[in-house]
Amino acid sequence: MSFPDRQPGLRPDLPSGLDAAIIDLDGTMVDTLGDFVAVLGLTLDEFGLPRVERAFVERTVGKGSEHLIRQTLAAVGGDQARYELAWAAYQRHYLSINGEFAAVFDGVAEGLQALRDAGLRLACLTNKPLAFARPLLAAKGLEGYFEFVFGGDSFARKKPDPLPLLETCRALGTLPARTLMVGDSRNDAEAAHAAGCPVALVSYGYNHGEPIRAVPASVYLDRIGQLLG
Repeated sequence: MSFPDRQPGLRPDLPSGLDAAIIDLDGTMVDTLGDFVAVLGLTLDEFGLPRVERAFVERTVGKGSEHLIRQTLAAVGGDQARYELAWAAYQRHYLSINGEFAAVFDGVAEGLQALRDAGLRLACLTNKPLAFARPLLAAKGLEGYFEFVFGGDSFARKKPDPLPLLETCRALGTLPARTLMVGDSRNDAEAAHAAGCPVALVSYGYNHGEPIRAVPASVYLDRIGQLLG
């Protein structure tokens, strides 16, 4: 079987012969930091614990809600034995707030459409629980761009483990080397490198307080549309 050297319409410094793209959600497509801050605040209020600062949340998100809650409890002196209760409260508040304090980053919808127009198949892969991810994508008008949506609880392990990317490639029926990961953090890059996927990183997301260009990637983007040549 022969493949074209390069997908028409994509920028020339991307790897050749791409068939699909896997797109992260929080910090890549949607600015959800306000949601996280609000939900954590309500959860901590229930337990009589002090709220955390927005900067703390920005440094801590990206490794899944379980990690976020455990790190938050540790930061405010909460008892880790109350994690399960905190997780239940967090889920309840998130489902009621989901998307209320979130906004789609500039150029995302146009960029996704351009990728589809260039012939790439798209999947969304996030560490956010699937029950939060699907309603958020739908509320922000983004769900229809994706053939598949997978959350942090869709597979046995989360990014930065490569398993979610490998399973997403399996669902798409594409080879990892021909499937671009688009994300905003070291988590996304490490998962992509381990899976054998090329990676593009956006400059505006949540990279645990680290400069994004310190993370190895094929390309760096200020807008998803910059994937197009």
